[in-house]
Amino acid sequence: MPTPGEPEDPPTPGASGASADPSAPAAAGEPAGQGGTSFQVGPDLFADDGEAGAAPAPRDARYRLVLGLGALGVVFGDIGTSPLYALKEAFHGPHAMPLTEGNVLGVLSLMIWALLFVISFKYLLFVLRADNDGEGGILALMTLAARGRSLKAFPPRAAVIAMGLFGAALLYGDGILTPAITTLSAMEGLRVVTPVLDPYVLPLTAVVLVGLFVLQSRGTAAVGVLFGPLILAWFGVIAALGVSGIAENPAVLEALSPVPAARFFAANGPAGLLVLGAVFLVVTGGEAMYADLGHFGIGPIRLAWFAVVLPALVLNYLGQGAALLADPSAVENPFFHLAPAWALIPLVVLATLAAAVASQAVISGVFSLTMQAVQLGFAPRVSVRHTSDVEFGQVYVPSINWALMVACILTVIGFGSSSALAAAYGVGVTTDMTIATLLLYLVMRSRWRWPLLAALPLTLLFLTVDLAFWGANIVKVTHGGWFPLVIAAIVFLVMVTWRRGRQMLTDRLEEGALPIELAMADFRDYPRRVPGTAVYLHSNPRRVPPALLHNLKHNKVLHERVIFLRVQVRTVAHVRLEDRAVVESLADGFVRATLRFGFAETPDVPAALETVDLPGGPLLTLGTTYMLGRERVLATRGAPGMAHWRQRLFAGLANNSTSAADHFRLPPPQVVEIGARIEF
Repeated sequence: MPTPGEPEDPPTPGASGASADPSAPAAAGEPAGQGGTSFQVGPDLFADDGEAGAAPAPRDARYRLVLGLGALGVVFGDIGTSPLYALKEAFHGPHAMPLTEGNVLGVLSLMIWALLFVISFKYLLFVLRADNDGEGGILALMTLAARGRSLKAFPPRAAVIAMGLFGAALLYGDGILTPAITTLSAMEGLRVVTPVLDPYVLPLTAVVLVGLFVLQSRGTAAVGVLFGPLILAWFGVIAALGVSGIAENPAVLEALSPVPAARFFAANGPAGLLVLGAVFLVVTGGEAMYADLGHFGIGPIRLAWFAVVLPALVLNYLGQGAALLADPSAVENPFFHLAPAWALIPLVVLATLAAAVASQAVISGVFSLTMQAVQLGFAPRVSVRHTSDVEFGQVYVPSINWALMVACILTVIGFGSSSALAAAYGVGVTTDMTIATLLLYLVMRSRWRWPLLAALPLTLLFLTVDLAFWGANIVKVTHGGWFPLVIAAIVFLVMVTWRRGRQMLTDRLEEGALPIELAMADFRDYPRRVPGTAVYLHSNPRRVPPALLHNLKHNKVLHERVIFLRVQVRTVAHVRLEDRAVVESLADGFVRATLRFGFAETPDVPAALETVDLPGGPLLTLGTTYMLGRERVLATRGAPGMAHWRQRLFAGLANNSTSAADHFRLPPPQVVEIGARIEF
């Protein structure tokens, strides 16, 4: 997509319709590192842009049901497959609890109330309301918090951004661990069928992961429709299995009360707190649910949770608890021990397919997160494909998809079992949820205008639960919990390096930038005006594109007609033809223009310009040249502002950004790229 994350300029006199629209992402020109002053820092995260964007169009009940079904397949796959491993890990591993009736009922009670509090109460009633024009995720929350009107009373804005970025970076580790642990735990059901299949568990897991990531290119909408009925069947099956287990031992229903949880802590003391590391596994997926908010909207997500997901999960956990009370040997894998022998193989197949769904939830969340990072100026521009012309935010990012696939397969091979992965799982998610709570407090106070007496007690309640889970998970660091932290540190480093590098490069490029109005007098009297039209793609319509200055310096010619063109992507699927372009004549053959595209449209610049009534007549194919600036960034040892190794990292990212010519479908024979070497 066009370079997202660049600031809107004030309305240009005479260019009606070019005002900053809160529903429209920033304008775009050439890609970072390839477009002169289009290489900008990004939008001002602290600028107050109002409370919300335009209200969404009303949806009928049938459409909501369809979205709810899609949400089952995309949003709830992660949390929906937690029964495969969550209860097992409470009674297995280095911090396992003794398998007694009191402990089983206590752990079940903790799991059920964790679902009710963290997902039903915290996320669905509060966190999901903190959307940024319909988009969710930690970066959307960070942006809302950073734009607060009363941040003077809060921590420094830099601290707010750092928290948000580190929370976002943690989700990349989750994007690797979730597909690995869910798929591997499903395939481990083969060991319950027969130990003979044990050598095939890891290879088959890798095969399933490859198939899953290949499917991503079809898009969230298509995958959601495909997976929705499948995950609906999954929830139906796990609910039925749970009911069969409860029927064997109805006493397990006592766990619906919080009393067994209180008795559990009273009996086990501080040692009982460590079991919260396993209990937390039942709510992993809440952060992916928030990240996927833009895919479906809050209504369908709430409908799917309360109507299908929550009842099925509670029934299954209760059934597993009943199985453990009836047969302690079932602790090896209580989920699969719920099934009769004849149903084991079909259940393994269904669980494997459901694991693919679980992975889809977090993968699509990572796609959304990446797109937001690019828009906000914290990541280099990558190829982003919108996969739906109905819902904004349904995207596919090929480079991230294949990188996650390789990382997931290597992680499965490296850890070798779901129990080993469970030790690594949870550290990143609990940290992310704690950060989300802190940012939510800022949103409550500054955006929602809640009084302190309302926001503070609720935040302290959330933090009490978050920190309890965090403390139970942080002890896993030496058992594999270091893995998501290392991934997060690497991603965080890339984000802050890119942000800082953009700032430094923008400063360098702006040193010689000229306002168009000041340069017009020199352009008007330029002696060498050649026939034809030159189109300069540039994100700042008020500055002379560096490519034009380089052209004058080296080629010493100026075209008869010069068009300064900005491309803008809107948050509507399609832009009406009459709203496609805003054109302003600057006299003497100079034109300033803006092209607008919907998020589901291909930004085909030549085709769009053919429909525009341009001063001087329509563009002639053979007489039009598209002029692009392309800077090659060179890291210079000893340069101030950033360590040399970080300069080299930034230069590598900038020099490998996506080509503007390819993205805007410019005809190669008519493209001229004027390069410059920038040292910093």
